[in-house]
Amino acid sequence: MPIGSYTPSLVLISILVAMLASYTALDLAGRIATAKGQGAYLWIGGGALAMGIGIWSMHFIGMLAFHLPIELGFDLPITLLSLLIAILASGFALWLVSQPQLPMLQLGFGALIMGAGISGMHYCGMAALRMQPAIEYDPIRLALSLLIAFSASAAALWVAFRLRQQTPYVRLFRAGAAVFMGMAIAGMHYTGMSAAVFADGSFCGAVGTGLAVDGLDKLVLVTSLAVLSIALLTSILDARLESRTAELSNSLSVANRELTQLALHDTLTGLPNRMLLADRIEQAMRNAQEHHGCFALMFLDLDGFKPVNDAFGHHMGDQLLREVALRLREDMNGLNTLARIGGDEFVLLVELAERDDAPGFAARQVTLLSQPFIVAQNSVQISASIGIALYPGNGETQHELLMNADVAMYHAKAAGKNGYSFFDASMNTNARNLLQLQQDLRNGLKEQQFCLYYQPKFDAITGQPIGAEALLRWHHPQHGLLLPDRFIGLAEKTGLIIPIGDWVLNEACRQMRVWFELGYSHWRMAVNLSALQFGHDGLVGSVASALAMHQLPANSLTLEITETTAMNDADASMTVLRQLADMGVDLSIDDFGTGYSSLMYLKRLPANEIKIDRGFVRDLEHDSDDAAIVSAIVALGQALGLRIVAEGVETDKQQSFLTELGCDSLQGFLLGHPLPAEKFMADISAAEGKARAQTDASKV
Repeated sequence: MPIGSYTPSLVLISILVAMLASYTALDLAGRIATAKGQGAYLWIGGGALAMGIGIWSMHFIGMLAFHLPIELGFDLPITLLSLLIAILASGFALWLVSQPQLPMLQLGFGALIMGAGISGMHYCGMAALRMQPAIEYDPIRLALSLLIAFSASAAALWVAFRLRQQTPYVRLFRAGAAVFMGMAIAGMHYTGMSAAVFADGSFCGAVGTGLAVDGLDKLVLVTSLAVLSIALLTSILDARLESRTAELSNSLSVANRELTQLALHDTLTGLPNRMLLADRIEQAMRNAQEHHGCFALMFLDLDGFKPVNDAFGHHMGDQLLREVALRLREDMNGLNTLARIGGDEFVLLVELAERDDAPGFAARQVTLLSQPFIVAQNSVQISASIGIALYPGNGETQHELLMNADVAMYHAKAAGKNGYSFFDASMNTNARNLLQLQQDLRNGLKEQQFCLYYQPKFDAITGQPIGAEALLRWHHPQHGLLLPDRFIGLAEKTGLIIPIGDWVLNEACRQMRVWFELGYSHWRMAVNLSALQFGHDGLVGSVASALAMHQLPANSLTLEITETTAMNDADASMTVLRQLADMGVDLSIDDFGTGYSSLMYLKRLPANEIKIDRGFVRDLEHDSDDAAIVSAIVALGQALGLRIVAEGVETDKQQSFLTELGCDSLQGFLLGHPLPAEKFMADISAAEGKARAQTDASKV
């Protein structure tokens, strides 16, 4: 009986190929588990080919490692059939472990099929020798090889199923499992080989017509390693690509969540913004309609926030807004919404069990915000004005509800602040009128509906005219001639006061140029500046431009600012006033004595005159306190070297008192009413003619 032998190097190589094939199979199982749709079938097909070739190569190299004292060869069709069996068994195994579940019964059945495939591959490969007489097998060892094939298949399927997910150290576990599986497959092969019994006088029928043994081991080895390496590298690269894709997808998801957060939430407080609030209101309206419920929309505006912001800076203001948001949010329940829609404006969407619950809730918010805030170790006191719109009843859309709540909030502010007000239809009418007036104001500026009236100023001693104060009027198409108290507040609120103020400066300078050319070069034109206009960065440039355009000396223009405006931010005011003074423009402190001022700052202001408020002049004859105050103001002005102007002179006694007191100039209805330029000059000419006549008569 011929006794076979083995080439140790090829045996070792076959075992290593088995381990590599096992690792490749485990890695491919992981790729198939994460693949979707058609991609999973492509991985199963490609994996079956690579894994089948790998297992078959191990078997075939093991066959080539076996030597008999006779020449051997392999029948090509039978050899290819064994390869096909290996590929089909591998495909079935990969398909099985790609299933969502692998119960024990299914595992056992799969192990039986795969074990039969591996055994079939092995014994089919042995049959490719076409030994004559046929190979006989030791029954015990044959059975043992089948048992090993079945057990190895079961273990391989179970391990592949368990290790198909990408978990920490999964590749290390796969490597260990691949060693075990490779040894098991090799054990089955060499157990099966040991079961073969060759009869005396046996010869190989495939010699001459089949595959020759010489050099075949190298070809099979190179081919199998190439296929396994390509499959493994493809799997690893795809896994990395998928990992990178997953990371990118996760990053995009995080970025998308952050963008959504930014799009729907206020960046300062983290509260819902106007966009998210609109959606919440729509939801609340649908819910109220379906369940016959109700809710309140409360528009909340902070009272006194701007002074805090101006005094301590925006950083302090931002911190205060965060504290306000935190205090309001802590008082809210999960059914309600608190949103910040800009500046110091918040909106509360409050679900109500009864409509009568709204006043109590609003009052609690007012009380809550009236308590001091500690911001950057400073105690800050503010309050809140709240406007309330109820649904159903105060609007059909979220836009109407929000607008009506806003209108009610302004009504609460007008009523004294630090309180709340419910919306009613009359407020809407007023709001529409205000909105219409705002639009008319824009049109008025565009269509040149504004004009200037001029009130004369007179020298207190000589009675001669020394200039005029320019006063703004609006020829409204429907309402006629409007005085500033009807529209200046609205102009400041909308910012239109800046272009309107620039127009006033230019028109006043134009008119002064006309009078200048008529010989009144000693006159001064006084123009009032609003607080917003005075704080605007372009003021100095606008004044310089107006003077240059009309070729006026700077001292022919007097700019009047109120005492309160000058002292609101004394350091900033000082900078602007010094720039104007350096140009040569006269500066007057208007309404002196009515504001809060510091004499320390007052003496530093580069002012040329102070103007006594008409409120003190009005009651001079009847109120000794007013007389004392006016006397003190005149004395203060004289001590500081300032011109003293008194406005609101309406009686001869007032004129006499102020003249005797030492005022430099006077203005008021007693001396002259505000008039358009033509009538103004007509009155001045008449007064001058009368004065000349009196002078001539006195000479006679």
